[in-house]
Amino acid sequence: TPDVVGDMRKLSLRAHRRHARSRQARYRVRIREPTMNRPVQKSISALKMPSIPRPRNPASMVLVGFAAAILLGTGVLMLPISSETGDATSLVTALFTATSAICVTGLVVVDTGSYWSGFGEVVLMTLIQIGGLGIMTLASLLGLLVARRMGLRMQLVAQAETKALQLGESKRVVLGVLRMSLAIEAVTSLALAARFHWGYDESVGDALYSGVFHGISAYNNAGFALYPDSLSRYVSDPWVIVPITIAFVLGGLGFPVLIEVARSIRRTKTFDHRRNSWTLHTKITLITYAALAAFGVVAITAVEWTNPDTLGALSTPGRLLAGIFQGLSPRTAGFNSIDTGAMHPSALLITDMLMFIGGGSAGTAGGIKVTTFALLAFVIAAEVRGEPSVHVMGRKIGAQVQRQAVTVVLLAVAAVIGGTVAIMLLTPFDLDDVLFETVSAFGTVGLSTGITADLPDAGQIALVLLMFIGRLGPITLASALALRERGRRYELPEERPIVG
Repeated sequence: TPDVVGDMRKLSLRAHRRHARSRQARYRVRIREPTMNRPVQKSISALKMPSIPRPRNPASMVLVGFAAAILLGTGVLMLPISSETGDATSLVTALFTATSAICVTGLVVVDTGSYWSGFGEVVLMTLIQIGGLGIMTLASLLGLLVARRMGLRMQLVAQAETKALQLGESKRVVLGVLRMSLAIEAVTSLALAARFHWGYDESVGDALYSGVFHGISAYNNAGFALYPDSLSRYVSDPWVIVPITIAFVLGGLGFPVLIEVARSIRRTKTFDHRRNSWTLHTKITLITYAALAAFGVVAITAVEWTNPDTLGALSTPGRLLAGIFQGLSPRTAGFNSIDTGAMHPSALLITDMLMFIGGGSAGTAGGIKVTTFALLAFVIAAEVRGEPSVHVMGRKIGAQVQRQAVTVVLLAVAAVIGGTVAIMLLTPFDLDDVLFETVSAFGTVGLSTGITADLPDAGQIALVLLMFIGRLGPITLASALALRERGRRYELPEERPIVG
């Protein structure tokens, strides 16, 4: 009957509930059963409790590290064994040279080839290598650190947008920088050594030594040369000029761009059909670098074409080769194949602009970086068009990145102006020469009109500070700003002041 069926259903449901409660009780008891004695359990819990402290400001660690390297290099260069004459080097000369090497600048107050001994030149090569590899590695790792401080969604966005610096790639970044740098330096050194041996009758040992020195100096954008006239003696020799140019261009593009381009080439050769699109950073770097390089080559070649003290005394192929080299060198290689001090004032001003902008981020070049310059151009273009936000190549540029770019540029301008004013107060040199020297120091370029050695100790110390600030300032400042981002709990009333 229906009543009997209903009673049976109720009984079955009650039995099912009792069985479920009994299983849960057995499960709880099983969970509570101790698997180890309590002292061991307490010790393990105590080991898991403390967390590894993180440095509050990693940028300060970079500053301290490079300052320590400069002081160590200064001490070694002051030793009598480092000079050709066997005499101890003065503190200011050693400090200036060590800073120029660590910051891969190339400004010198003494002739590198004749003043320093073989030991001293090896020390310079070591400092250049430490400065170049250290800057690239630390800049890339700071980028990873910034990404790890973001939320999960921002980490995923950063991982998709910056394929060259994915999360968890710290070890691969360091090893990748090391392998790529050593490979490019080795190829450049062998090419130069072969030319020096067979083209200029140098012995195998001298040719190899000179090739290694200039190969390391070129890739790291250091600008140090073993000759008093830099590379002017090879102004018309493409077998020397071209390898050095390729080396400093590759070093100046930056490791993230190089590794992404290398991955694209590798996928093309292996017929990998996965999506092979470049990140926004790589696109901006390559396009801006190429545009500024073309502008520099054309402008300097046109201005100096008839100058008898620079390009005017060369043949047409020699003029073209020298114009290309001199137009690319301000991106911050520091080598010169013509007399920089004899250039036209307008060419010096163009060089000032190129030196101030510099090369790619996370590379061996200095300056404010081409991406920073491009971001400002994009912001100006959006403001002129009346657009509320900045869009570039299918992507939106955040307000935080725009503020960072403006901050870096304004502080860089303040540093250059302050250094220029200070040196002009200390010396009788003209504005053109002093401005060129300070921009070269801040941009870690190494080009000079010839007044560096004639500056007093105070003026050389000012250039030391500019080299240090210019080499580490933009990178550490941008990273520090990103790491210190914090939200406001309230907003004040908005009011718009008059602009312009």
